[in-house]
Amino acid sequence: MSVLMVLSSVLITLALVFYSLGIWAERFARYLKKWHVVAFWLGFCFDVSGTFAMHLMSKGHFNILNSHTLTGQLALWLMLVHAIWATYVVRKGSEKARIGFHRYSIAVWIVWLIPYFGGMIMGMSR
Repeated sequence: MSVLMVLSSVLITLALVFYSLGIWAERFARYLKKWHVVAFWLGFCFDVSGTFAMHLMSKGHFNILNSHTLTGQLALWLMLVHAIWATYVVRKGSEKARIGFHRYSIAVWIVWLIPYFGGMIMGMSR
């Protein structure tokens, strides 16, 4: 296994850890806190880094038309919007917005899990 493969796997798994921590901690608290937002951003940054490392392994053969790439891109964009929205809610949002924020987080997390586990399955089948 190449160093780049290990690095990308570790980065994507760190994305899973931090994003899941932020999602579930916020869900159980039913109130968006600053540290939840930090966890969302860390998860996003690790995911982007891991995705870039995987892109480097692809040797330029970046196929946007496969399901893994499409779901991965969708998940990254949703994570970005989610993190920006969370940042806004914590900085300028109302208490009602902070309390109701958790309703949408799980949906984004579930979408994110699709390319995570899909990539894992693809990697194991090679």
